Amino acid sequence: MRKYTLLTFLVALCALALVLAGPACTTKGSSSTDDKSKIHVGIVFDIGGKDDRSFNAAAWVGVKCAETGKRPDGTPCENKKPLDIVLRDVEPGTPNAIEPAMRAFAERNYDLIIGVGFAQAPIMEQVAKDYPNIRFAIVDGVSELPNVASLVFKEHEGSFLVGMLAAKTTKSDTLGFIGGMDIPLIHRFETGYEEGAHAVNPNIRIIQNYVGVTDSAWNNPGKGKELALSQIGKGADVIFTAAGNSGLGAFDAVEQAGTTPDGRATHFVIGVDSDQNCVKPGFVLTSMVKRVDNAVYQIVLDVVNGQFSGGIHVYGLDKDGVGYAMDQCNQKLVQPEAIQEAEAAKQKITSGQIKVTDAMAK
Repeated sequence: MRKYTLLTFLVALCALALVLAGPACTTKGSSSTDDKSKIHVGIVFDIGGKDDRSFNAAAWVGVKCAETGKRPDGTPCENKKPLDIVLRDVEPGTPNAIEPAMRAFAERNYDLIIGVGFAQAPIMEQVAKDYPNIRFAIVDGVSELPNVASLVFKEHEGSFLVGMLAAKTTKSDTLGFIGGMDIPLIHRFETGYEEGAHAVNPNIRIIQNYVGVTDSAWNNPGKGKELALSQIGKGADVIFTAAGNSGLGAFDAVEQAGTTPDGRATHFVIGVDSDQNCVKPGFVLTSMVKRVDNAVYQIVLDVVNGQFSGGIHVYGLDKDGVGYAMDQCNQKLVQPEAIQEAEAAKQKITSGQIKVTDAMAK
């Protein structure tokens, strides 16, 4: 076992208390942690929290569907039945609290421990080595340990499609991209977005900015708004954000830009990970959805059915792992012709006729 510093030990005690307390870290109605007949699942979110309306929120939907068959808002989960599991979750206030939370679940012999976000991969690697008989799953991270399932996505494929929709919508031929951390994973979003836009119009200009280079880059909506307003000032009228909570600042920026006399927004934002179309209806062109909910539900189902396997699990357009969202909040914003072209491109990507660059494979 790894040696703890006094601070880490104290944090571990607090995390264990949260896991044991139940209501402090999960929803009402979960079965007792002492019911050994049920599969026990623990999920550790990143510091953005499960209510970030983006990446963490999608993972929360997945485990709630597994627990109750309903989404966090109480609506039924589509094609997902309840799996009769015991669910506990922890929202670490700081990165230092992530490892103790995982270890607390492991000490309680949970059947599956899920970590949300690539930053948790090295932490999970250490914990999983110490608990080789416990199953782990990391969202957006990669581990070669046999007891860790790596849930990864082809973000570049979904980003290509929203890039096409952006290019079909822009009136200025200038698009924006705001990333969270300046890292290869987010470059994958950016590159796919650019290639999709240029597939429609090779002359489109794309302005890109990143919020920062540390974990705080995911939780700074003020900076996200500042960058979006700067891009708007340079002519961008559609901005794709892949920045977690920071991206919500871009939603405020396009709303601030206002509407035309007929009520249509002058500028649009494209959401990410979850369907964010209704965050600011009329100002969100679409969302590049990353079906973390599907991947998380599936890994819980695998454990329940005794079919868990470590290694890399890849979710692309072919497995409904990524895509773009159309609903009542944006159906009047996107031209039917644009949707037809995006759907045609989707078929060509899944068949291999279109190869979207994976920036992480370079």
